[in-house]
Amino acid sequence: MDTVTSIDELCFGTSAPRLVVAEPPTDHALLEATRAGDEAAFAELVRRYRNQITSYVYRMTNDYETAVDLSQETFVRIYKAMDRYQASHAFSTYIYRIATNLAISELRKRKRRRLVSLTGFFQSSEGAPPVEFNPPDGRPLQDSELVDRERRAAVTRAIATLPDKYRAPLVLRDVEGKSYEEIASILQTSEGTVKSRISRARSFLRDKLKAYL
Repeated sequence: MDTVTSIDELCFGTSAPRLVVAEPPTDHALLEATRAGDEAAFAELVRRYRNQITSYVYRMTNDYETAVDLSQETFVRIYKAMDRYQASHAFSTYIYRIATNLAISELRKRKRRRLVSLTGFFQSSEGAPPVEFNPPDGRPLQDSELVDRERRAAVTRAIATLPDKYRAPLVLRDVEGKSYEEIASILQTSEGTVKSRISRARSFLRDKLKAYL
């Protein structure tokens, strides 16, 4: 009697066909298919990265609607520049670089708008002292859930006050979980600079969040 060597042979006999599971296409393969006119391939790229890019931009800008808009703009730019993409680089690095540049550009626009309107916006009436923007809530917290909620909100506010050059590497490292090498490639700088900026950003946040530590 023949020796049975697997459950498949036991149930179906030795001639049963084996199920072959195809590997999902790589990002580069999807890009090549898109270049060849396969719109479904690009739709798959969007599906793979849309949520994480939107989440990343939200962490950078602290504005969900802006994050959605900039995420969409990121994919539009990738599509328009498809022929210029260098396959020698990881696609994840490429897309995060575009999203980072868009987020930083948005933050700089905000800064310019604030500088233009700051005095008039915070002056409540003629001769009155300026009104403090986003004053701290002095009401007592009632339970641990509220404490946790306020702590998370405080972290978000603190990150939003970081200068651009510190905010991007911190979010990429501590929120997105990127390696120092990946961050250096995304931001087009050295790993030493990345580590230094992340260290300074964390130090800044510790000072801002002393009340919650």
